[in-house]
Amino acid sequence: MLFPDYRPRRLRASKGLRRMIRETQLSPDDLILPLFAVGGRSVKNPIDALPGQFQYSVDNLVTPAREAFAAGVPAVILFGIPERKDPLGTSAYAKDGIVQKAVAALKNKLPELVVITDVCLCQYTDHGHCGVVEGNRVQNDASLELLARTALSHAAAGADMVAPSDMMDGRVAEIRDMLDENGFSHTPIMAYSAKYCSAYYGPFREAADSAPKFGDRRTYQMDPANALEAVREVTLDIEEGADIVMVKPALAYLDIICRVRQEIDLPLAAYNVSGEYAMIKAAAKMGWLDETDVMLESLTAIKRAGADMILTYFATKAARAVA
Repeated sequence: MLFPDYRPRRLRASKGLRRMIRETQLSPDDLILPLFAVGGRSVKNPIDALPGQFQYSVDNLVTPAREAFAAGVPAVILFGIPERKDPLGTSAYAKDGIVQKAVAALKNKLPELVVITDVCLCQYTDHGHCGVVEGNRVQNDASLELLARTALSHAAAGADMVAPSDMMDGRVAEIRDMLDENGFSHTPIMAYSAKYCSAYYGPFREAADSAPKFGDRRTYQMDPANALEAVREVTLDIEEGADIVMVKPALAYLDIICRVRQEIDLPLAAYNVSGEYAMIKAAAKMGWLDETDVMLESLTAIKRAGADMILTYFATKAARAVA
């Protein structure tokens, strides 16, 4: 059909018509809110690099979680900042660790909220890497048991789902086995499967106090230039027992989200990371763009690329905007 017989603008002529033919619908159900938990009481520390985001003590953490849930957001993901760090990240899998306390508090006050926990060691180690370090080298196999112990301690505290973000080879299988062997076969795993070594993580490292003290994470996080490797990583995690797989970051990797979506039929998550959030907030503060419009356009793009769920610091605001 050629113009003038076919006129695509006919179906764009009104808001109602545009709604009727809209191909991608962003819903509060698609969103997961990241939250940062710290020790102490009555703590609400602003995160300079993430305007509008805070580090919360456990007693204060319930408030933003309740606000998100009331807006229709079904889930949060917890990151912990411990009071003590050591080479093996022992606070990560301590029974009385910060995430373990936060999980218990949220499930007590908001039992219907889905509480997901980030499983990693970087916030808890004094060297800032995501695994055991020997001789300035991150040891893959030596890290697996510690990661699995961390996941188990989160499940025992009441977490609804665990999310390993370390990118150690074989960690999904190790976590699945440990959960199953200890009575948590019902606990799902959301794996950070295609996690790239990205410059977009800068603000998060301030928020979680997780910057490496030496070197970088290029030996375990993915090279941003690689696409086929992402499919291999996702496939491996599925074979090891992942229930949900993730691409991180999101906006600079929409092609990866799309490619993975075409290859798998499991639920697919994408992380709208700290740098992506911070850039929008900074430009909006300068008056260069409309924050709400760009937020919604960005999140819609992530879903249009194929993500079923989106981890985003905009979760509560976006849920209110689309409700």
